[in-house]
Formats: sequence, structure tokens, C-alpha cells
Amino acid sequence: MSTFPLDALLTVAEQVRADFPIIDQASSSGSPLIYLDHAATSQKPLVVLDAIQHYYGCDNANVHRGAHQLSARATEAFEAARAITSGFIGASSPKEIVFTRNATEAINLVARSWGDDQLKAGDEVLLTVMEHHSNLVPWQLLAERTGCVVRHVGVTPQGSLDLEDFRHQLSDRTRLVSLVHISNTLGCCNPIQEVSTLAHGVGAKVLVDACQSLAHKPIDVRSLGADFLVGSSHKLCGPTGMGFLWASEDTLKAMPPFLGGGEMIQDVFLDHSTWAELPYKFEAGTPAIGEAIGMGTAIRYLQSIGLDAIHDWEAELTAHLFNRLQSIDGLKIFGPTPEQQPDRGALATFVVEGIHANDIAAMLDLAGICIRSGHHCCQPLHRLYGVTGSARASLSFSTTHAEIDRFADELVSVINFFRENS
Repeated sequence: MSTFPLDALLTVAEQVRADFPIIDQASSSGSPLIYLDHAATSQKPLVVLDAIQHYYGCDNANVHRGAHQLSARATEAFEAARAITSGFIGASSPKEIVFTRNATEAINLVARSWGDDQLKAGDEVLLTVMEHHSNLVPWQLLAERTGCVVRHVGVTPQGSLDLEDFRHQLSDRTRLVSLVHISNTLGCCNPIQEVSTLAHGVGAKVLVDACQSLAHKPIDVRSLGADFLVGSSHKLCGPTGMGFLWASEDTLKAMPPFLGGGEMIQDVFLDHSTWAELPYKFEAGTPAIGEAIGMGTAIRYLQSIGLDAIHDWEAELTAHLFNRLQSIDGLKIFGPTPEQQPDRGALATFVVEGIHANDIAAMLDLAGICIRSGHHCCQPLHRLYGVTGSARASLSFSTTHAEIDRFADELVSVINFFRENS
């Protein structure tokens, strides 16, 4: 899809902010709301809200099953969203896109279907210590069911994937490598192409959690060399309750169904059933129709801006964020700096000596600034760093320099308040 003509005299943020009604409001304190929690969930542009409203207001019907006009329109919009998602990541066919509730369900689908079918005692699944819990727990459960062994690659002192450790742990026993593309805590961008080449060299498949990269840079599954890729709508300016799994047609055809019920069948008898064609054999029951349409609209919106333009603007913002945070005494940022890794994610996760991250987030909220605090669903990584939690400011293409400056200024005031009253 061609991009709309960006005005060279205006920043990306200045050209899109009017599309997001939620950020144009005052906080409970009366000051302008600043949302810096995009890594947790993205905000939704008006075109997405309108698309969801249009479906429920004009086309609401179940898909694939009805001969009437409402069902036909709903089916057309639903399957158009699948085709949009397919093109967005460079898939060969919409048949390679399986709709799920979220990326977590997509990973569980692979673990339950491919994992239960393919892995046995002694086989190894290689993860990293930076993984989100959704890319740890499903493999732990798989290990309990099959006896396979889960191993974990470490991180370097600067907070990037330790490729030396990866090469050391990779072996002919490795059947799957599953890792995040961009860490939601460290912000590092993992070298998926190199990881895929090395993994395929020992006959292992590769699953990529692309939740933190899909909305921020161009992604092509073929170039990455991945065998599975998962994404989540609500990180893509789309609605919650929607995600997807990508795998090649050959891989999906060889996998047994994950859930049983309506829609995923071809014929049902009292004693056995046969399965529908791809991708429907993995989509049991009534799907999230409005949410899928919303995700397709969100992807189209991102494409209209241009993923390269988004990436470049967010890289500039990230450099500014790091410059402001690095000047604060006693503040430590996890993960590589923009100078160390220019392709890193648009976020900064940090701790401040002597002050709990939750207290920092609560005080900033009083000033109308929304950031995240806690373990960010990465408890093992936080244990590695010897902290129980951290604070995280995460950006979007709608973020401005002025918002980062106000956040940094308020953060300094919060830190000084706690130090003066400790």
C-alpha cells in the first residue's frame, strides 16, 4: 500500500496525533495526558474505531456460514483482514495466517500442536532469559508433557543476546529456537537472520515473537528466515483479543488441530471427524470478527504512514529519550544504548537507586504521565539483574520531543522528592 505524502516540514507525530482521540485529553490532575506505555498496548486511531463500529452497526453477522448479505459482507471484511496481515509480513499466502486471540495463544498453539506432535524426551527447546512469560510458560508445560528439555541463552553485559552462548548451547538435540525479536524490557533487537541460519544448520525450527517489532519497523518473514512468527493486534494500533500465527503452508498442513469444534471441521460423524482446509482447521468456533477487521484496518493505517518513516522517527525519539535519562544521577538503563544498537526498540527500562519503580510510576501518574512499572512479564530477566521491578517508558510514532522532555523533567522532580524525604 502506498504511503500518504508526509510533510517534510512536520514531524510524523505532528501529522498523526489528531488521529488518536485518547491522547488529546487532560489527566486527572488537569495537566495534558502523556502516554508512554505503548509497549504494553498501543492506542487506536479513529479509522480503527470507525471500522469496528461499522462492522457491528452495519455488517454484524457470523462469517463463512450464512448465505445472506450481512454474512457475505462480514466474511469479505474478515478475510480481507487476513490478506492484509499476510501481505504485511511478506507471507506467501493468506492461508499461512492463523487468527488467534493474541500472541500468547499463538505460541501455545505451536507448543500444543507442533510441540506435542514432534518433540519427545531428550529433545531441546532453546529460549532466552529475556523472554516474555508467554514465551516461557508454554514450553515449560510442553516439557512436563513430553520430557523435552528447555534451555536458556543468556545476555551480554550491555544487555543484548549472547550469540556466543547461543552457539555453545545449540546442538543436534535442539529442535526449536523460540525468541523475541525486540525485547519488551531490554529493547535490544535480536539478530533473527543469524539465529535462523544457525538453528537451521542443526535442523531446528525458529519461532519469533514479533509483538514489539511489527508496529515499529518493516518485517518480512522470508528475510528473517523464521518458521513461525506471532503477533498481537493490540500492539499494532488494533483492538485487544486478536492476534495471529504465521507458518508456511507445508508446516501448518503437517500440524494437528489445536482446538476442536465448529468451523475447524470438514465433516463430523458420531465417531470421527475430518478437518477443514488451512487456515480454518486451527480456528475453532466463532472468531473475533470485529477485532480481526479492526486489526486489518490498523495495519493499513500503519502502512499508510510507512514503516520506514515510523522507524526513523522513533529512532530519533529514542535517542532523545536516552540523552535525557542518561543525564539523571543514580538512574540505570537496561539494554543497549542507541549508539550501541541503532536498531533497538523505542523504549527505555530503568531503575533509580534507592527508589522503587512503582513509587516512581505512581508519582508520575499524578502529573498525568503514564509509564509502566513492575517486572513487565519478565521475572527471570529481572532476577538476573537482581531487581524485583523496573520502570519503563515506551514510545510510539505519535510521541513528541516535548512529551519526552516533560517526562524527564517530572522524573527528576520525583527523584528529588523521594531523596529529600527519605
